[in-house]
Amino acid sequence: MTRSDILATYAAKVATGAPIIGAGAGIGLSARCAESAGADFLVIYNSGRYRMAGRGSTAGLMPYGDANAIVVDMGREVLPVVETTPVLAGVCGSDPFRLMPVFLRELKNMGFAGVQNYPTVCLFEGMVRANLEETGMGFDREVAMIHEAHRQDLVTATYVATRAEAEEMTKAGADILVPHMGLTTSGSIGAQTAISLDESVERVREMQAAIRQINPESLVLCHGGPIAGPDDVAYLFERVPGLAGFLGASSMERLPTEVAMTTHIERFTQLRPSPNLS
Repeated sequence: MTRSDILATYAAKVATGAPIIGAGAGIGLSARCAESAGADFLVIYNSGRYRMAGRGSTAGLMPYGDANAIVVDMGREVLPVVETTPVLAGVCGSDPFRLMPVFLRELKNMGFAGVQNYPTVCLFEGMVRANLEETGMGFDREVAMIHEAHRQDLVTATYVATRAEAEEMTKAGADILVPHMGLTTSGSIGAQTAISLDESVERVREMQAAIRQINPESLVLCHGGPIAGPDDVAYLFERVPGLAGFLGASSMERLPTEVAMTTHIERFTQLRPSPNLS
């Protein structure tokens, strides 16, 4: 489907009162499961590879590999097993070693329907954030990447952490805006430090209001921090009118994998063989 087809499908779904659900996929099996479950779009991030390797998703923000090269490699695994669900590529827009217009065309030719800004500078604060901005590797590079992706008719989803970032990305033409509440909590490698659900409600409300003032048609999805499970998402839906849906990464593959595998294997460990009676 074209970008306009995909967005028309989402608008029609929202009009019925149903949510838009996005799912991160670190491996082909995760992608298959998410598509079977009815996810509206999938996103491939470098952090998906790390989290499914047993490391925290924050590893995607560290120099453990070339994020954009990893996404291309993951695409070769995931894209062939997905039948109809749009797949977005997590693009490190601040990467100074990519000619971004060329790279975006390559992703489109591979079969990606769109892009999202990840790894993202919006998750950095303080001196590190200031230095990235001062040395040409800041959030403005991600905004420029989204603007170029929009020009190339790719679906654009964006992580934002502040009102100002939400406004910048909306003006750049972002189709889906995702207020990011931080590393997802829960599970064996989830965050221990996070804001509360009520704080998340206030932040999402603030960013959504800013987005709506610029483009009332933009889709706003919640993500991260304490918004880890279906009940958490329901809490946000009840308190943020107009919120269009949820994008989950760890919530969609790491947490259910940890629960399902642990429970299943425990059943084997609890079996007892019959005694040898001979």
